Amino acid sequence: MEKTNTQKVKLHIRKGDRVRVIAGDDKGKEGTVLEILTSKNRATVEGVNIVTKHTKPSAGKPEGGINKTEASIHISNLQLIDGSGKLTRTGRKANDKGKLQRYSKKTGDFITNGNS
Repeated sequence: MEKTNTQKVKLHIRKGDRVRVIAGDDKGKEGTVLEILTSKNRATVEGVNIVTKHTKPSAGKPEGGINKTEASIHISNLQLIDGSGKLTRTGRKANDKGKLQRYSKKTGDFITNGNS
């Protein structure tokens, strides 16, 4: 019987963040995070890791054809871009209200929803 990890994982990247790919075939490309798959430690990034899917004609889509879509990429291959446009690592520290919030280790500024 497999053990399942029910603990919520904290990742350094969130949906809506601007990121750059630092490893792999799409190294150097930038995009916005569309979706996070916490169970697999993967993220889908706009315009990165484009794959071609061949679809068979069906009743719902009689034309079928070839579709290009974004596939997920591992979180470790992504790095956050802060508000100044530079790559940064993230940490967590308490803000003035005492709530833990992400911050840029390069500039020390807090990262709001998306970037700042």
